[in-house]
Amino acid sequence: MTTSALHFTPMPTKWVGPIKITGEVINEAVRVPLATYETPLWPSTDRGARVSRHCGGIRCTVVDERMTRSVALRAQSAAAAKQASDAIVGRFDELAAIVGQTSRFAQLIGLNRQIVGNLLYVRFECSTGDASGHNMVTKAADALLSWILQEYPALSYSTISGNFCTDKKTSAVNGILGRGKYVVAEAEISRVVCKRLLRTTPELMAQLNVEKNLLGGVIAGSLRSANAHFANMLLAFYLATGQDAANIVEGSQGIVHCEVRRDSLYFACTLPNLIVGTVGNGKDNDVVGEHLEKIGCRTERAPGDNARRLAVLCAATVLCGELSLMAAQTNPGELTKAHMLLERK
Repeated sequence: MTTSALHFTPMPTKWVGPIKITGEVINEAVRVPLATYETPLWPSTDRGARVSRHCGGIRCTVVDERMTRSVALRAQSAAAAKQASDAIVGRFDELAAIVGQTSRFAQLIGLNRQIVGNLLYVRFECSTGDASGHNMVTKAADALLSWILQEYPALSYSTISGNFCTDKKTSAVNGILGRGKYVVAEAEISRVVCKRLLRTTPELMAQLNVEKNLLGGVIAGSLRSANAHFANMLLAFYLATGQDAANIVEGSQGIVHCEVRRDSLYFACTLPNLIVGTVGNGKDNDVVGEHLEKIGCRTERAPGDNARRLAVLCAATVLCGELSLMAAQTNPGELTKAHMLLERK
């Protein structure tokens, strides 16, 4: 079947919010699009957005940002791999110059190494402007790999992507070293707002987080992940804004943290692997372009600022949906009733 013969059916999409957001990147109330077939997600996330407008807003902090690609090389021995690895690290400025020649926006900001037997894995970390950066860092890594093989003939090619990246797979390394935007969204919600809008209490929310997300996650064997359903909001947001939907695999590895503070609930969602961009593949879709325009991610800003805004909007949306679902689960029967009402025809 040719591309021209394909029939594209638009995803059901609704706007939720506005979500009140504060912080260095955004300090305003913004409505966001969510594309999903899970119809309860819209009113549930919208309830969280309503809470944001009654609690002073969701404060979002971009902790870090980088996109990675890891190459794998073969040596004759671990000793030879270590010798080459140490030499490569010592030539960081030369590596950075090579990366700069591959793109107007790619900049090498770090690298990490692992040696397994006679194999050398080098994880290159780059800033990528407003792009999510998959192709950008792969292009840079390819140029770096060619240079390394030329400069160090004792090494030979294994692969351009050695899974130490790690792309679209569950891992610990991304949460530890970072891949994409590392964003923390947090809110402090009064007891009155908890009772009136969420029909719960700070104590019940904190207890549920321990018993469900933390302990439940432990017995399930969750890896660097303690949340109820980050993936739901991530997928809906990713589809509506033209992101690579497969990146919800690592994106949904995040942690909810709750505290009872005097007479309020402190509720935070930490997302260390948000892989989003406002330019690149998928962004030329007319509907996606309109969505990015409406949420203020297509304006003239310094490189990277639009992508950071998008990441903050995504993190705030995740908090809204997570807050609402967890509140529902503190009340017996509420979750089931909502799904029966909204999804059964």
